[in-house]
Amino acid sequence: MQPRLDLVTVAVPDLDAARRFYVDGLGWEPALDVPGEVIFLQLNHGLLVALFGAADLAADMGEDRDSVAPGAGYALAQIVGSPEEVREVLARAQEAGATVIKPAQYAPFGGYHCYFADPGGVRWEVAYNPGWQVSPDGRVRIQPVDAPEA
Repeated sequence: MQPRLDLVTVAVPDLDAARRFYVDGLGWEPALDVPGEVIFLQLNHGLLVALFGAADLAADMGEDRDSVAPGAGYALAQIVGSPEEVREVLARAQEAGATVIKPAQYAPFGGYHCYFADPGGVRWEVAYNPGWQVSPDGRVRIQPVDAPEA
């Protein structure tokens, strides 16, 4: 079996609020939107994120409806091309209703990043990492970079 990730399913407390944030606020286009059920968003080559109501996801997994906590225990990340782009994405997210967890700033890993939570509590990191490269075949190459002097 080839290791890969094709779909990330995110438990959200309110699917309509998630749609307003990601589709209306951030301008992401759904690959498939089934109102009241699920929204699939194309993120990049071969990768979708599904926004699924937390209680519905729990039921789909055969779990107690309260067993899936939305927005906790992980952070999704978007790698962008510059520190300016980090600030632009954060500003757009704030305008769409995000809560800033960590303002845009230089990071110990040598790049620049921020964290925000969408209205349902899903945490995102937006980062510029000069050691991150994606080859045409989609393989990621990541290497350490020197952190800027504080």
